[in-house]
Amino acid sequence: MRKQNTKIKKNFLKKIFIKICRIFGYEIIDQSNFYVPTQEKKLNENLNIQGKKSITLPLGETKISRKVNALTVIFRSCTSVNMLTQNKKRLFDQNKSEYTFRSLNSIIKSLNKAKLLLPKIKFDIIVIDHNSESNDLKQIKKQLDKSNLPNSIISLNVNEFVNNIKNINSKKQEVTKNQISNMSNIHKSLLVAKDRCNDLIYFVEDDYLHQLDSIYEMVSTYERISSQMNRELFICPTDYPYLYSKIENTNIFLGSNKHWRKVEETLCTFLTSKIILEKYWERFVLMCQFEHDPFEQPLHDIYKLEYCLSPIPSLALHCTNINSIFGLSPNIDWEKIWEENKNF
Repeated sequence: MRKQNTKIKKNFLKKIFIKICRIFGYEIIDQSNFYVPTQEKKLNENLNIQGKKSITLPLGETKISRKVNALTVIFRSCTSVNMLTQNKKRLFDQNKSEYTFRSLNSIIKSLNKAKLLLPKIKFDIIVIDHNSESNDLKQIKKQLDKSNLPNSIISLNVNEFVNNIKNINSKKQEVTKNQISNMSNIHKSLLVAKDRCNDLIYFVEDDYLHQLDSIYEMVSTYERISSQMNRELFICPTDYPYLYSKIENTNIFLGSNKHWRKVEETLCTFLTSKIILEKYWERFVLMCQFEHDPFEQPLHDIYKLEYCLSPIPSLALHCTNINSIFGLSPNIDWEKIWEENKNF
């Protein structure tokens, strides 16, 4: 009886201790069974507390000073153009519309997962479309309607921007019609972001397949690293193969569930804040008025002044030609991601 009473007393004191720790915001780890009694979770579960702290073992917690309030995804679509600057076929050898539908599907699924894990953040999605066939637009609208997310579709009017685009590019060549529409779409997305968005904006093209945890990881990592550094960031979801073609110094960061490295080059799919957008507005717009070589040079110039982070391994797959240095990210199962997003 004495042993039993002692055990009851110890359990009672343990419960009191756990409650006190919760009140003061401390966490307890039982390393004998990999359990966190203050959160009633296993160590392999998500231990972050939204807007308050990010927890990574064995480094402990990072206080979140840069809270994310909202994320708007701006999805640029065009099912009528297979490749912007190439005639080669894409990975999986499908019609362009199939990549658009699967990319949108992967983003919607990832947004809904993030919405469950980050209920205090407002998520919405805006599609800016250029010249997609009516049936393709119906499919896009159908996917958005099923998403349970605030959404809208904007039809791009190229004539709104064409007079601001220089006809000759940095290579002294005439700018193609496809490139003009692309630059117009980017310009429109920037204007929409400036007008409608309140916090984070994710600018994304319609040929990126996202893993289910992509949005959650990007947002959580933004909060964590931005709080650590006390500055706004760029987040790129893709580990591009061309980033390994040069030997450059970098910095490695620990995100929510990924390692991230500082990069100074990306394509035109990236996440950033409205603060950054307004700070470098003229440089962003310059990318839409003159075709540089590389096209993203104004972005790269900003990256020399701000941190842009890319995940290792990748969170998203860019569906270009299999031989493209801008395509297949290393060490991920691309076929699995493709198959996971075939049902809309």
